[in-house]
Amino acid sequence: MTTTAATTSVKPPLPLLEFIALMALLTSLVALSIDAMLPALNQIGSDLNSQSPQQTYLVISLFFGGMALGQIFFGPFSDARGRRLTILVGLIIFIMGTFVCYFAQSIEVLLLGRVVQAVGVSGPRVASMAVIRDQYEGNAMARVMSFIGVIFILVPMIAPLVGQAVMQYFHWREIFTVFWMVAVISGAWFFLRQPETLTRANRKKFAWHHFAGSCLWLLNKRQVMGYSIAMGSIFGAFLAYLSGSQTIFQDIYDTGEWFPLVFAILAFAIGLASFFNGLMVLKWGMQTICDRALRFSMTFGIALTAITLYFDGVPPLWLFISTLFFGFFFMGMLFGNLNALAMLPVGHIAGLGAAFIGSFTSLLAVTIAMIINRFLTTDLMPIAFGFLVFSVLSFFAVQYAKKIEA
Repeated sequence: MTTTAATTSVKPPLPLLEFIALMALLTSLVALSIDAMLPALNQIGSDLNSQSPQQTYLVISLFFGGMALGQIFFGPFSDARGRRLTILVGLIIFIMGTFVCYFAQSIEVLLLGRVVQAVGVSGPRVASMAVIRDQYEGNAMARVMSFIGVIFILVPMIAPLVGQAVMQYFHWREIFTVFWMVAVISGAWFFLRQPETLTRANRKKFAWHHFAGSCLWLLNKRQVMGYSIAMGSIFGAFLAYLSGSQTIFQDIYDTGEWFPLVFAILAFAIGLASFFNGLMVLKWGMQTICDRALRFSMTFGIALTAITLYFDGVPPLWLFISTLFFGFFFMGMLFGNLNALAMLPVGHIAGLGAAFIGSFTSLLAVTIAMIINRFLTTDLMPIAFGFLVFSVLSFFAVQYAKKIEA
């Protein structure tokens, strides 16, 4: 069922279900830090005198930019100092950024705190991916990632409800109290139960020339770059939807208090896909699933663009949600598989490899999302065109990656 990575002789020290739950909780800090903020964006913009909705969107999109920076640091750090110390340092930085956000009196200070948060959360994200890669590879890794995704996706489903509940009974600042509490709980669980997976003999002392050489090797690795471009492209279109979701559902569609429920329904599509992928990946293989999911994703992009054009930019809510559910299901089968395929050749530098891939895809996704969101005002054409264009780009990037060099 599993294949031990070549970089370590350590076998999975925890029962599979506990391991999956722990890794999901650690990585869920990312989704929690993003999605719990969504119901509060308008109030944050008003309280902190944001200059425009686009500036308020940065509360979401800049988080991914900060993660890109953090992963570049924590990748080599993880390979040099081990996974446990990486998670500890990352959680401390994350909590510091959380307090900056809590006490922020301007949108600029809040955005600074969000970047610090994101840099910190990169530690657990990179180290968790490296821990998984230390112990699994190929289809087995994709299977574990898919089951982690099933739990992970519960966070986007409930996080907006958490954010809305906090705002109803307290203040939006208390959302950040939830963040540091989850960070403390997940960190305590990890240090009590999960041993180090990178032995001292396999650690790589950081050196700039080794770092540059490894990055150059990754840049020239067709499989790494092709799948990373595909993942960044499709995630960029999704991030544009994510950061603009409050505008879409509360301003354009005026769903009001139903917004978290609508958001949860669409997040469920991705969770359902992750569960299905976890069941089928060992039978069909990552590549076959990716090929099929990408074709359906392009079909989704075409369909969403067509109905949006037909209804002059704002299709009926039920039709819009139904089409997104279809598209998000197939996107949910892409994320874990594309990441596992990109990570496949980098077992000997799992920490740096995870960091490089995560940083590259985050920067690409943030750039794409910011471009799309510049045009998101009163209709959904930018979102529809974004899904169409970047699903096509993802398809061709995968075709490039499949031509694996000898």
